[in-house]
Amino acid sequence: MSSNNAAAGDPARGSQAPALDAGRAWAPRLRTARRPSLGFPLSFPLGAPSWPASVPRPPKRSALGVDYETAWARRYPVRLARAAYTELVTKPVMAAVAQPSVVGTDRFEAVHGPVIFAANHASHLDAPLVLSVLPDRWRNKTVTLGAADYFFTSRLRALYFSFTTNAVPIDRVRVSRRSAQQAALLIDQGWSLLIFPEGGRSPDGWAREHRGGAAWLAARSGRPVIPVYIKGTGRLLPRGSKRLYLGKTTVTFGAPIPPDVPARHLVGRIEAAIAALADEVSTDWWSARLRAARGETPSLMGPQASEWRRAWALGPSPKDSARRPPGERRWPPRP
Repeated sequence: MSSNNAAAGDPARGSQAPALDAGRAWAPRLRTARRPSLGFPLSFPLGAPSWPASVPRPPKRSALGVDYETAWARRYPVRLARAAYTELVTKPVMAAVAQPSVVGTDRFEAVHGPVIFAANHASHLDAPLVLSVLPDRWRNKTVTLGAADYFFTSRLRALYFSFTTNAVPIDRVRVSRRSAQQAALLIDQGWSLLIFPEGGRSPDGWAREHRGGAAWLAARSGRPVIPVYIKGTGRLLPRGSKRLYLGKTTVTFGAPIPPDVPARHLVGRIEAAIAALADEVSTDWWSARLRAARGETPSLMGPQASEWRRAWALGPSPKDSARRPPGERRWPPRP
């Protein structure tokens, strides 16, 4: 009661009391807001500034997929470790499982500088198999372009494939400027590329239509394309299978294809060169050359027939041989 009377008896204080009380109430808050925090983490400018609550945060950038950084896999200590891994693990395993026969490495011995190895794709064995049979000067400076949506979906997978096959993520679902620029930059830095122009593994063992990635990189960099035909891996570890079979494979390298035509025409030349190598493996070099000159090379896409006929045209698989009793005849007979 006395306080109210005092306020009422002092006209000056009575008129300013609400303002003074409000100032006393807010003063500690203002001083607290201006005082720098000495706790952890440090406040701005020694630490990151606070984010305004009224402003939505941008989506966090993923560190996997096409954004996975693989520069560490091309540093010299990692390259030495990968070379040792290839000699001690990859080559012995491929020799035991795939038993590769290698043809044509002499056809590109005179090439100096980076090249683009373009191969058909039927199995996950293709990349380690090709890398295991490449001459040393190519193997240790070759990068494998791998699907970002398959090989780089987790940190463990990304780490494993980046180390063992020197894989770099590319976006095969859509055209990605980042993927194309990174691959082109690697060529400029002296790295060769191993690329599968089909964009993925064959679903039935026969090849699919080529995409333009290898041709575009060759036209952009001016480096030649080395066609590669891989036979047999689709039977040892086909798409969708979790069982690995033992068998024989063949890796055939072709002559360099210079990028002296536009990329849209180079796509067809690369596909025709791989088809000619497949014909060479099935017959002989001279017959395959004659058919290529006449434009009669068999298509890599197989016969336009029913599913069982396309499977039979590929020949016997290790799976069929394992199930067939010894001495049992096969139908239909093959010449």
